[in-house]
Amino acid sequence: MVKSFSYRGKTIEELKAMSLRDFANIIPSRERRSILRKGEVIEKFMKRIEKKISQNKEIRTHLRDIIIIPQMVGLTIEVHSGKEFFPVKINEEMIGHRLGEFAATRKTVKHGAPGIGATRSTSFLSVK
Repeated sequence: MVKSFSYRGKTIEELKAMSLRDFANIIPSRERRSILRKGEVIEKFMKRIEKKISQNKEIRTHLRDIIIIPQMVGLTIEVHSGKEFFPVKINEEMIGHRLGEFAATRKTVKHGAPGIGATRSTSFLSVK
């Protein structure tokens, strides 16, 4: 048996049919405040996405604090990490989160060999 996705008891089709204000009423309070205060920014961003989709262009953004809404599900948005753009494929589980959560700003630390003088044993080696 395949379990279908639901967010707070609503299917993805019901969520996509909702207005932005109705959707804001079922998400947690911090995200709700963000949507209610920046609703016009999100609507402007969605219009820009629709325009880019019709032109078959990639969607790039620096807006890491935009809340993922149901209309974005299925899209690939390239989110800026501070240095480069990371493609983020949006699925149902990401609804209510922010775009920036899925584009890391820091790389993992990969330590190499210690340099000359970094340890007691290497301080007596000749530098050739």
